[in-house]
Amino acid sequence: MTRTVEADYLVVGAGAMGMAFADALTTHADVRVALVDRRHGVGGHWLEAYPFVRLHQASAFYGVASTLLGGGQVQRRGPEEGLQERASQAEICSYYARVMDGLVESGKVEFLPNCEYLGGSVVSRVSGLRTEVPERCRVVDARYLAPGIPAEQAPPFDVADDARVVPVNALARLEEAPSQYVIVGSGKTATDACIWLLARGVDPDTVCWVRPRDPWMLSRAVVQPDPEVFLGMAADIMELATVAESLDDLFLRLEDAGVMLRIDRGVAPTMAKTPTLAVWELEQLRTVENVVRRGHLLAVSRGRLSFGDGSLAVADDALVVHCAADGLKYPPLIPVWGTEAITLQPIRNGFPCFGAALVGYVEATRQDDAEKNRICAPSPYGDSLAGWARSVVLGTRSSMTFSAEPDIRRWADQVALNPARIPPGHPSSPALDDARERLARHTRPALERLAVLS
Repeated sequence: MTRTVEADYLVVGAGAMGMAFADALTTHADVRVALVDRRHGVGGHWLEAYPFVRLHQASAFYGVASTLLGGGQVQRRGPEEGLQERASQAEICSYYARVMDGLVESGKVEFLPNCEYLGGSVVSRVSGLRTEVPERCRVVDARYLAPGIPAEQAPPFDVADDARVVPVNALARLEEAPSQYVIVGSGKTATDACIWLLARGVDPDTVCWVRPRDPWMLSRAVVQPDPEVFLGMAADIMELATVAESLDDLFLRLEDAGVMLRIDRGVAPTMAKTPTLAVWELEQLRTVENVVRRGHLLAVSRGRLSFGDGSLAVADDALVVHCAADGLKYPPLIPVWGTEAITLQPIRNGFPCFGAALVGYVEATRQDDAEKNRICAPSPYGDSLAGWARSVVLGTRSSMTFSAEPDIRRWADQVALNPARIPPGHPSSPALDDARERLARHTRPALERLAVLS
């Protein structure tokens, strides 16, 4: 049995970027959109994420442009009192389900869950029903940067039959405590796993952290949806970049300025994916002193971890927690508007939902693909220090380009997903005036310096 979908756009992937694009496009253009996803619902990897995960950044920076995630609530108690709230996995999944309900009710969007796009047609993984895609339908690839997560990726190391290895998701369902936990990974998932265990009374001395690379992270206190705070942080980066002698020197200066954090002040990090981290989390992570820095883990067997330079003994009943999925992806940057598809990528560095919404707005308001590509040049995610610098350079240049378009500037200043926005009517202040003046003075020389350093 086959049918033909009635749509002007086919968005492949109903995760964060696909949803942000579809929302912005249908808000600003009279078009029909079909969203297809292999999962059973919307929200992408959040449907499979570990249950104790939270956004690493403020909820306001995530989701779709038309609907504020979390309502802009400020935390009123706890160690992050005064900072914007961060949505949990359950809250994010519920939010996306509500957004999709609204899109479908608008009559502009059709959702095709549990389906695979095979090029020219969509096939249900449940019923086998084939849905044909009209030739006039423009394909939007929202999977190009889809993150890998432990629940869906096998460990990147060999596992012997007698080893106890579980994805991070399994921590929440343990029935018996091991005598030792081995956390494998260097990024946000690994830090979340350590924090969760410590919060439940696990002795930090029973945690072994296999950390192939030490990470630089952004202080969550300076990545907030407040123009004085966010633009002040951006101004610090630009000002310090103009005088930095090297990237290591720049990150040390940013650490002194309260912008960057590292877990071990005696180790120079080489990873700079820069998720946000709170100071209270940093203090907790520093209590885990059994840190293994021997490169990537190659194999696990009962009571033993194997590395390229030899092996390490652990407890016979040690539970090895897989937090080492590849997470962020680093494929080549390609034009967003291509001959085969619109390929969603970040535009302003580090904020994929805003980038996808911006692409949706530009698609709705412009006709020429070359002009769209000029306005929305993609930027990569950071990984190494040099990768971070490159993402700042390309993302800032893109921001300067799209912000020069009066209608885009007006739209972006009203969209909470845009971290650098100054909302209409926002009052001036000495802190805001200082941040704007420093950005105006330092941005161009900083970009020239970062381009050299990277």
